[in-house]
This record gives sequence, C-alpha cells and structure tokens, in this order.
Amino acid sequence: MKITSAEFVMSNSNVAKCPNEPIPEYAFIGRSNVGKSSLINMLVERKALAKTSGRPGKTQLINHFKINNNWFLVDLPGYGYARVSKKDKKTFQKYITEYFQKRKQLVCGFVLVDIRHEPQPVDLEFMEWLGTNQIPFAIIFTKADKLKPAVIEKQANAYLQILLEGAWEEAPSHFTTSSTNRMGRKELLDFIDGINQQFFKKN
Repeated sequence: MKITSAEFVMSNSNVAKCPNEPIPEYAFIGRSNVGKSSLINMLVERKALAKTSGRPGKTQLINHFKINNNWFLVDLPGYGYARVSKKDKKTFQKYITEYFQKRKQLVCGFVLVDIRHEPQPVDLEFMEWLGTNQIPFAIIFTKADKLKPAVIEKQANAYLQILLEGAWEEAPSHFTTSSTNRMGRKELLDFIDGINQQFFKKN
C-alpha cells in the first residue's frame, strides 16, 4: 500500500461522536511510552501527524486520522504508567473499553509491545480482554532496532509462547517494527491493505 494522504480529523473522548463514515478503522494502543506516535508517523511518512513526547501518557483522547481517504487510523491513549491522576486513568479505561465494544467500523486493533521487555501483565490482560470480547487484533513489537536479529526472534517467540500457554488456541498475527529504520512498515501496511480489500468487497 502506498500512503498518498494522511489527515487529522478529530479528537474526542465520546465514542458516539467519532466519525460516522462506513470505512474500515484500525486502532493503535499500548502501554505508555511504547513508541506508538513514532510508529504511526513512520507508517504514514509524516514527521508529526501523531504528537510524540518524552513524557508518557501524552495521548489522552481518541484521535482519528483519515488515510488515503478510505480508512481511519485511530491513536488511542496508552495504558499502564502514564503520569495522570487515578480519576483520569479511570476515564481513559472507560472510553477505551467503550470504543472497542461499540465501534462498529473497527476491523482490527493493534496492541503495541516493546520487544525489549518481558511480557507485562497489563499487556497480557488487555489482550485477553480483547479475545474474550471477540475483538480482532494483532501484536506490533516496537523498538526492534535496539536488539540483534537473533534476540528479536527469541523475544517474539517467547512472547507468543506465553500466549499459547494461556487461553489462546493460536497466537495472534504479529509484526516486528522499528520507527527508526522503518522495519515492518511494508508488512504492516500490506496486512491493512488485505483487510481493506476484503472489507470493500463485502460493502
């Protein structure tokens, strides 16, 4: 897929006010400071479409970006260690769960995981919640440029093995990426393109 246009559409915390266009939507979510904004900017080849920050928890709203005029990329607030109040965290969780449960246009969620770290309970719990609610998702391992190729494969396999040892019959699709050297960009966009083609055949 070639990205020909990427434009910011809206930010809000009310799922009912999200765009009403009948086009496929992909939501990006992960723990704070996982490299989500940098990955989004790398995917769409824009330096500052999604706002990056050294301070975890920068994204605090549901942010819609229209890509190629035929699909939405959604940047969701991070979960985990954001420096926000307990009240704000509860609010985040409420509209994050509402988004995934009520958003009919959503065709796939992408859960971002820093490949350098051991599997974190908060990530595993969120994936289990998505699976229990029958919400399709894939895993995006980020910051792979920080590791050697053999270590990347070892880390990814170990992560997927933990999922298979749990309640999963098969591991979700996964992608290994780096916003620094564009690793995984083509594979991820091809995956989205494939889903888009199926979506528009049916609609």
